[in-house]
Amino acid sequence: MKFIKCEELKPGMRLAKPIYSKKGVLLYDRATVLKDMQSIENIKSFGLIGLFILEPAEPVPPMTQDDLEFERFQTVMYNEIMDEYARIIKNHKQEKFPNICAQIIKNYGNLKKKITFQQSLRSADDYIYKHSLNVAILAAMITHTMNVPLSEQNEAVMAAVIHDIGKLTLPVELQSKLQTTEEERSIIDGHEVQGYPIIDEAFSSQPNIKRACNQARRILLDYWNNEPIQNQKTLTAAKVLVVAGIFDKETAVRIDDSPVSEVMVIRKMMHRSDVFDPKVVNGLINSLNILIPGISVELNTGEKALVIRTNDDDFLRPTVLSFRDNSIIDLSNRRAYGDLEIVDIMKTMDNRCIMDTSRMKALGITVEEPEYV
Repeated sequence: MKFIKCEELKPGMRLAKPIYSKKGVLLYDRATVLKDMQSIENIKSFGLIGLFILEPAEPVPPMTQDDLEFERFQTVMYNEIMDEYARIIKNHKQEKFPNICAQIIKNYGNLKKKITFQQSLRSADDYIYKHSLNVAILAAMITHTMNVPLSEQNEAVMAAVIHDIGKLTLPVELQSKLQTTEEERSIIDGHEVQGYPIIDEAFSSQPNIKRACNQARRILLDYWNNEPIQNQKTLTAAKVLVVAGIFDKETAVRIDDSPVSEVMVIRKMMHRSDVFDPKVVNGLINSLNILIPGISVELNTGEKALVIRTNDDDFLRPTVLSFRDNSIIDLSNRRAYGDLEIVDIMKTMDNRCIMDTSRMKALGITVEEPEYV
């Protein structure tokens, strides 16, 4: 699988991922062959920066129904958020905002299972809208696993959707930049603050929305500038916004920068409990499939291994199969493997983990097998 910019698409190429309309209608399914230039021109008109394309002999990668629904939902809500942002900036009034947040909570704020959080590719032009949506989805899931009241869940999701509206006035190259200088952070912070009067006016009856955005901004600004963290009397929504925002920002798939793995991001959060509230981080861990069967990992010995069994008590210490000698290592057994730990995970190009379950079964290893479409 490889990423191809739209201007480089050619007839005969096969799609690796589905394409949906703004309303969520399936336009092109996976494995669809681009037959002619007309179909390529149609795809260009969707405003996409590029597509994931299958190699000539590559099979269609496995995706579950939940994976497909997540991609469809992202497409629909991303466009609704973009339209609502434009409306709020123009009139300082919200129209569809409550419905957008209600849809996010309905779909991802009441789940009874973890999900695989699929990151779609972002450009500088669409980064803020996709970031806001993903942070809101994460906020909905985290607050659900934390069992917070519905009113606080709603505040967290609303703050997540609207928190970056001021950054739309930034130069495009700064809107999505991962590594920034102190001067650039100051510029970004200034634009973020300029968006607060808009938030204040649009959400005049809900002052906690602006308050949560501002509290989260201050915590992260202190964090980036290595200043003491001032987080007394912090709203739950702000604590969730800090964790969800950093998680999405660092794991995002970009054209110009490589994503940080979920393991690395969460491990960093666990080491800074003064910035990232442990209860919220735990809520994030309990919401997502991270080190699950099929994930290839690297151990601190330099050895590579495959996760074959999750560990619900400590997700960082699952059971793995060593590639070196096919030995099974139960990392939860600290007496035997206390010094051994997972350093990072290895992923496919589109950030999705894949395992050949039939091969694992042939080796006599029982694995959890999702229902692929």
